[in-house]
Amino acid sequence: MVGVRILVVEDDKQLAAGLRRGLEAEGYAFDVALDGTEGEWFAQEQTYDAMVVDVMLPGLAGDVLCARRREAGDWTPILMLTARSGPEQESRALDAGADDFLAKPFSFMVLTARLRALVRRGTRERPTILQVGDLRLDPATHRVSRGETEVALTPRQFALLEYLMRHAGEVVSKTAILEHVWDFAYDGHPNIVEVYVRQLRQRIDEPFALRSLQTVRLVGYRLAADGGGAGKADP
Repeated sequence: MVGVRILVVEDDKQLAAGLRRGLEAEGYAFDVALDGTEGEWFAQEQTYDAMVVDVMLPGLAGDVLCARRREAGDWTPILMLTARSGPEQESRALDAGADDFLAKPFSFMVLTARLRALVRRGTRERPTILQVGDLRLDPATHRVSRGETEVALTPRQFALLEYLMRHAGEVVSKTAILEHVWDFAYDGHPNIVEVYVRQLRQRIDEPFALRSLQTVRLVGYRLAADGGGAGKADP
């Protein structure tokens, strides 16, 4: 594609050389970095239409590189190369802010087709940061803060908070939480929701003397639409 510039970050020299030859034959302009640190430097110094980034890189892991670019406000489309297919690898790529992923070994024809799709899509807008009161959640970078304080959450705690924030002010049932934060096939004990709600309160409320995550007896849970207030009691 004439006029399109790609950044390839791949430490496998043989694969990187193959990508170089293929992209050159397709008419792409490109740069190749052999480690994550060099890749980050290229991304900071140059403007690209898309990036191809391996997850496992020396110096700076590919998913970390991707997350840093998103934190810096760089929304260049990123195709992440994963070592193998599967939910864990795929979620790792997407959670880091990648737009698409491709498991090795892959067809170069498929890679270029996905690159063309990403380039057509263009640089997307920054995902909306959810905010309820002074509680902020960034779905792309998986960061949560209460005021100026960053709050560390596990992936499941993060998913629960994101669901509650998307339904702020509404009462959501335990069943709805299980279906959206776990999945419809979950066959464990439903009290797992209570456990995670309690953990979440310990992270987002108790250190700040707030009670924004409320229990509605016999119905479910509600995140106060205003983010909660000091001294506010659960209904």
